[in-house]
Amino acid sequence: MLSEVSESSTSAVRRDAQREAPSKSSAPALLLRTSEKEPPPYGAQHRQDALWEGGNDALPPLWYQYKVSDVIYYQDDTFTMASRGRPIPGVRLDEPGDLVDPKCEWYISPLGRSYFVNHNTRTTSWMKPKPERPAGSLTPERIIEGHSQCIWSLAYLGTSGNIMSTSEDSSIRQWKRDGEPVGKPWYGGGGGIGPMAISPDETMVVGGSVDGRLWLWNIKEGSMIGDPWERHDDIVRCLDWSSNALEIASGSEDGTIRRWNPDTGRQIAPPIETGHGWVVALKYSPQGDKFISGGQGGVVCVWSMDGRLLIEIKGHEKGLSSLRWSKDGAHIFSGSFDHTIRKWRAIDGKELVVLRGHTNSVRSLCLTPNEHYIVSASNDFSVRIWDLKTNRQVGDPLLHDDHVFAVAMSPDGKYIASAGPDKKIYVWSLEAALERHQGADDNNAKLKGRPAQPRIVRQPIVSDFILDHMSR
Repeated sequence: MLSEVSESSTSAVRRDAQREAPSKSSAPALLLRTSEKEPPPYGAQHRQDALWEGGNDALPPLWYQYKVSDVIYYQDDTFTMASRGRPIPGVRLDEPGDLVDPKCEWYISPLGRSYFVNHNTRTTSWMKPKPERPAGSLTPERIIEGHSQCIWSLAYLGTSGNIMSTSEDSSIRQWKRDGEPVGKPWYGGGGGIGPMAISPDETMVVGGSVDGRLWLWNIKEGSMIGDPWERHDDIVRCLDWSSNALEIASGSEDGTIRRWNPDTGRQIAPPIETGHGWVVALKYSPQGDKFISGGQGGVVCVWSMDGRLLIEIKGHEKGLSSLRWSKDGAHIFSGSFDHTIRKWRAIDGKELVVLRGHTNSVRSLCLTPNEHYIVSASNDFSVRIWDLKTNRQVGDPLLHDDHVFAVAMSPDGKYIASAGPDKKIYVWSLEAALERHQGADDNNAKLKGRPAQPRIVRQPIVSDFILDHMSR
C-alpha cells in the first residue's frame, strides 16, 4: 500500500466504492458523543470493552470502515484521520510520525470521540495538535474558507488568476484572488471529488470522483457537460489533459491508466494495466510525445503515446504521490511517501538530485514558471520552497494547522496556494518568502563578519506554456 499509514490520510476519498459495511451510529449516539464536555484526564485508564450506542460492533458516530489491499482501516471523518486499529478506548490509534508532535498520541474516549494526549504538557484535548509557529514566521496573505470537508486538489486559472479547488464535499469551487467565491459550487453525483485537470484553453475542467467516474464541466457557465464517463472500477486518483487538448488521461486505484476523447467521453485506447497497484500520479510531457505515471510501487513509468512502456525509473523507497516535467521535457520531478523529492533525467532515468527535509510524506509538487524553484506540500503540516540551482530549501517552512495535500503556483509566479484536511486554502506570497530568506542570509553574513550580498529584485517570469493548471 502507499506509504503505510501515511497513505491512510488520503482515505477520506474512499466512500461507497471501497467502504465495507459502513457503520453509522444513531442520532442518540451523536448526542451522547457531543455531551462530553472535557476529554478524559491525562493518564486516565479506560475499559477496553466500553460500549457506545449500538454496542461494540458498531463504530462511533462519523467513523467509517474500509479495506485497502486486504487491510482494514477505520476513519474519523471529523479529523480526516484513519487507523489500522479499531477505535477502542485505551488503545492508541496513531503510529509514530502520524502527528506533528512525536510526543502526542491519538486515542478515543469511552463515548466514541477522538482526543489527543500531549506528553509534553501532560494534558489532553479534543483538538488535533498543531505545529508551534516560531516568532515572526511567515503568515499567509489570505485564508479562503468555504468547503465543508477536506480539499484534495488546487489549480490556478491563468487568464483570471482565480483558484479552483476540489473537495471531499463533492464540489468544485472557484475563487477570486481576494477569496471571494465565483458563482456557486459545482456538484458531481459520485461522492467526493479528488483530482482535476483544466483544458489548455481553460474552457473546461474534468474531475475524478470516488466512485470511479469522471465529470466534465464548462468553466464559464459552471454547468456539467454530458453524462459522466464510466470505466474505472475504483477511485480516480489522478488526471491530466494533453498539451494538444485532444485527450485526457486518468489513473485509478484499480491499477489502470485510461485515455479519453474529451469531445465524446469515450476511451481512445485500451486501458494500460500498470502492474504497480494504485496509479496516483500522471503527467503528459510538454512536448506531447510521452507521459509518465507513478503510484503504489514507487516506480516512475515513462510511456509512449501508443501505450508502450519505455522506461521504469526506480529509486524511491515508498509510493509516489506527485509527478512533474520540466518545460523542456528533459527532467522529471517526483514526490514520494518516503519523504523525498527526486529529480531524474528523462531520457534514461538517471537520478540527479534528492531533496530531503520533509519529515513526513510529500503529497504534491509544483514548479515556479521560471523553474528556479520547486514547491512541495507534505503531511508534516508544511509547504517548502526548494532552490533548483543549489538544491537546498529556501527559508523556513510555510506552516499549516494540518496535513497539506495540494499545492499550486499562480501563472505569474507570485503566489502559492495550498490546502488539505482543514478545509482552508492558504495563499502565500512567494516574493515575501524569498525576501525573508534573503534577509536571513544578510543577517547571518553580518554576524559572521561578511558583507551582505546585494539584494536581487526578482521579477516573476510568466510561463508562455501552461500545460496543466492543476499543478502550476
